[in-house]
Amino acid sequence: MKQTQKTNTSIAVNRKAHHEYFIEDRFEAGLALEGWEVKSLRAGRVQLDQGYVLIKNGEAWLFGALITPLQTASTHIHPDPQRSRKLLLQRRELNKLIGSVERRGFTVVPLSLYWKNNRVKLEIGLAKGKKLHDKRATEKERDWERQKQRLFKR
Repeated sequence: MKQTQKTNTSIAVNRKAHHEYFIEDRFEAGLALEGWEVKSLRAGRVQLDQGYVLIKNGEAWLFGALITPLQTASTHIHPDPQRSRKLLLQRRELNKLIGSVERRGFTVVPLSLYWKNNRVKLEIGLAKGKKLHDKRATEKERDWERQKQRLFKR
């Protein structure tokens, strides 16, 4: 029996991250989740725009991401929508993140949340903050690309 490879399906995307930061490098991390959180993710009840990644005691943690519990959650658990969630990374990836954050002044931000082989994965980015003039230049470039596309259509 041959297994079919399921494509990556997006759950949530942090569009604000691309506006606020230059993304230098990307990593794929697993998430340690509880059962009610997985059900909420399947329903699409998640927000990443306020989320950030901190590295404490040699481990990466996702803070500030909001996973809203479903109304049908069990009565014996008390879900916390903004609890900290541990990121599952390989040691060499974690060492690279730690070195970049501590020595070179990078920030780690969540970029997108998606399904991969029935598991939830979080794409995180090693990022540098943009200044105001960088944001303006990016916006101007994006507008010019749109205008070029309109001109080519005619």
